[in-house]
Amino acid sequence: MQHVSPVREPLVTGGKTYHDVTQDVCRQVEAAPNIRWMAALSVALLLLGVFFYSVYRTLWYGIGEWGLNKTIGWAWDITNFVWWVGIGHAGTLISAVLLLFRQKWRTSINRAAEAMTIFAVICAAMFPVLHMGRPWLAYWVFPLQNTFGSLWVNFNSPLLWDVFAISTYFTVSLVFWYTGLVPDFATIRDRAKGPIAKVAYSMLSMGWKGSAKHWSRYETVSLILAGVSTPLVLSVHTIVSMDFATSVVPGWHTTIFPPYFVAGAIFSGFAMVLTLMLITRVVFKLEDYITIEHIALMNKIMMVTGSIVGVAYITEFFIAWYSQVEYESYAFINRATGPYWWAYAAMMTCNVITPQLVWFRKVRYSIPLTFILSIIVNIGMWFERFVIIVTSLHRDYLPSSWAMFSPTIIDVGIYVGTIGLFFTLFLLFAKFFPVINMAEVKAVLKYTVDNGPTYTGHDPHHAPKPATTHGVPASAPVNYDKHD
Repeated sequence: MQHVSPVREPLVTGGKTYHDVTQDVCRQVEAAPNIRWMAALSVALLLLGVFFYSVYRTLWYGIGEWGLNKTIGWAWDITNFVWWVGIGHAGTLISAVLLLFRQKWRTSINRAAEAMTIFAVICAAMFPVLHMGRPWLAYWVFPLQNTFGSLWVNFNSPLLWDVFAISTYFTVSLVFWYTGLVPDFATIRDRAKGPIAKVAYSMLSMGWKGSAKHWSRYETVSLILAGVSTPLVLSVHTIVSMDFATSVVPGWHTTIFPPYFVAGAIFSGFAMVLTLMLITRVVFKLEDYITIEHIALMNKIMMVTGSIVGVAYITEFFIAWYSQVEYESYAFINRATGPYWWAYAAMMTCNVITPQLVWFRKVRYSIPLTFILSIIVNIGMWFERFVIIVTSLHRDYLPSSWAMFSPTIIDVGIYVGTIGLFFTLFLLFAKFFPVINMAEVKAVLKYTVDNGPTYTGHDPHHAPKPATTHGVPASAPVNYDKHD
């Protein structure tokens, strides 16, 4: 009698063996650049050129090249800064938090998500530095010794907290990302044929031999870094929110900002991970590793965090009414009905209404709809930051100070240019680094139900044997159905 127990969907499909994983992931690293990759890189480099030109104009002619005025001193620059920091959140969440919670579905997407974090934080750092007006003096934000004069940073300023939080976040994320790459660099090193590739990947792999001691230290370091990174997921955007929450500007001075910003960051971060993963799985033919189940699970997280953000929007209005502070009430009513009502409408539609479609299974498991939703969410999250910053500033206490903000071509150029910078870095990463963590995917192959033959007979001596590669099982162990 044959009995088949219900099981979860496989983490890796297509009956992959250990050798198949190595071949599939190393393929794009070892092959010559294809025309699609070169075309995408050309577009990214064109946008990067726009970035360099816009930065040149900003540095040469000053901040007056931007659309700022005496009332709105923060606008696109800080909007884009907060947006990019938020996008960088999902990488650390997928890598660290899901690792600590033993969520094995993270293994196929964590590498690209970690890279996304690094590149997004680099893009974010551009805006505060340029906003200084004199970026060659950017080192003044660090608490340096008095050899630089009597200058000392103001530790009471949340802008300084940003410096510490984001530099720590970037450093830990970079170490976490690189640590996970070391075993895979060693695999590519051993397969490399060209002398330059051999030397480059030998240096990157840092003498990795795959011994029991190396694997033990690798796992120990990964867990320590995951433990260090987990508080950073909460702290970084909490501190970014305090740039606003510790002020006295109506619309900013609100205690709900820290959890609301963290949820929004995870929301936008997962949306960007989905955008990148859906493109990567097609371009590099990785559909067996980034499966429809991965996409559905990420959709669920996006739906939950989007709902939290929606509750936060409603709570803001409720507290503005409940507090009976007329300035606070006016700030929120002006957001929804004032001159920037269109930005508020775009924010509510993209961030609150659209993600609720994910409740439907057909939407959750649809690749085209998921791709469209992921882009809509990131558009909505950009509008959220724009609404918070500009609509709170453009109507001051005195009508004589009221002003409107309109971005200049340089504002737009720097923003579009950072998108070019991000995709240039990501495309180079995807070509020369393994985009999926081979070592961790191989570790979860045994959880894949269609990974190898399943024997359900009575005589185990005639059961099919698993394939081996140099004495190491190349597929999941044979599953014998024991009978009493």
